Amino acid sequence: MNIQIREFQSGDEIVFRALNEAWITAYFKLEDEDVVTLGDPQLHILDAGGHIYFAVHSQSSEVIGCCALLALEERCFEVAKMAIAEPYRGQGMGRQLLRGTIAAARNLGARRLYLVTHHSLKNAIKLYESEGFVYLRSEDAPPSPYARATVFMEKYL
Repeated sequence: MNIQIREFQSGDEIVFRALNEAWITAYFKLEDEDVVTLGDPQLHILDAGGHIYFAVHSQSSEVIGCCALLALEERCFEVAKMAIAEPYRGQGMGRQLLRGTIAAARNLGARRLYLVTHHSLKNAIKLYESEGFVYLRSEDAPPSPYARATVFMEKYL
């Protein structure tokens, strides 16, 4: 199945929140930072210099996934809030979305991407490794507001 990648549009706040709350609550609990960010992605991601991308099913136009680039420092973004709707997991949609997000970061002039995840999310970690992300020691990573952040990775573009 093919998807199209598009940027955030007005009204996407609802699906962005729903996709992220679904995966987070399936594995963890919503943390304070999740509530704040998902409550107003315009303010906390977009207005802060970040971007949000959506995976859209090419035939049905259904939004099936999302991924954000959070502005960190000059030419550096954090890949965050990546989610694929449960019925579409395991079909390569996450790979297509991640590749589209990486391409978008390159087009924005990014030189480095960073991400955090949890060690129990083995499929996500395998995806990140296969797309060239390498491990960072926690002491070499930017601080994370998430208790579930146990794996730190980066990719130079």
